[in-house]
Amino acid sequence: MPQTETPGTEVSPRTRLRWWTELPLILLVYGCYSAGRLLARGDVSGAVDHGLAILRIEKALHLNAEHPLNRLFTREAWLGVPADFWYASLHYLVTPVILVWLFRKRTQFYRAARTWLMTSTFIGLIGFTLLPTCPPRLLTSGHGFVDTMAQYSSYGWWGGEASAPRGMGGMTNQYAAMPSLHVGWALWCGVMLWRYGGTRVAKFFGIAYPLLTAIVVMGTANHYSLDAVAGVAVMGAGLLLAPYMMRVADMVRARPAPRTPVVTAHSGGSGSPIVGAGSSIVSGGCQTSAGERIPRQREERIGSAAEPDASSTDAGDGAPAAAR
Repeated sequence: MPQTETPGTEVSPRTRLRWWTELPLILLVYGCYSAGRLLARGDVSGAVDHGLAILRIEKALHLNAEHPLNRLFTREAWLGVPADFWYASLHYLVTPVILVWLFRKRTQFYRAARTWLMTSTFIGLIGFTLLPTCPPRLLTSGHGFVDTMAQYSSYGWWGGEASAPRGMGGMTNQYAAMPSLHVGWALWCGVMLWRYGGTRVAKFFGIAYPLLTAIVVMGTANHYSLDAVAGVAVMGAGLLLAPYMMRVADMVRARPAPRTPVVTAHSGGSGSPIVGAGSSIVSGGCQTSAGERIPRQREERIGSAAEPDASSTDAGDGAPAAAR
């Protein structure tokens, strides 16, 4: 009985994914992500206005998780320093590890998962471009936020300007706060661990990692609560669009190659068709009339139809046939 595969997750020999084709694709998407954050700087005053607008919306919705978390991380170094390490490092370590794990151990799910992540990332880049947003840590001190990355910069490799290495803060777009892809990518990792981890430990980390990431991005004053919500929404939109993106890719891959024109046989000078090399005519183009014998050709004896008095040897060319 033929095996059936879930549509969009099968890996056939003709479409088998190879690491040397996947790695450049992943690097291309990450390059677009980094370039988008760098180039879509936007107007600083506009970014500040967007950040203040988010604060006003959160106040109207009675959302204020950023201030108490930021005060806690600022006051307690044993929480603030690990949180800064978490924000500056795990975003770029856990996600590739999960991708490699899926590629090697859960191959049948890798393509759909990778397409979901990439589609969501591009949606996030659109958000960075259209809505540059100043993070809480870059607002004036009167708004009550402390930049923990700057406060604890002596503990880690990051600088006081951003989560980038020291001296490289100017090479990043610090106004790409909306949506939070830290939260979005962490959510993707959590879903992968929950669905395909196969153990209770994997499921635990599948829940803990995105939740702790959301707490970290707010406690370090890098994102607002609505940034985290927007990160979840972006991942939801990417999940809905991923099947269509895979169908488009399959259509492009399955586009038929141009057919070679069929060469038709041309007629000879006498008007009769020329017989190809694979012709079944024994004479190789010289037709014979019915019953005509080619010289030196022996007759084949049909054992079941032969007469009892038929000679066991051939009588030779031109000898009369046996009487019937």
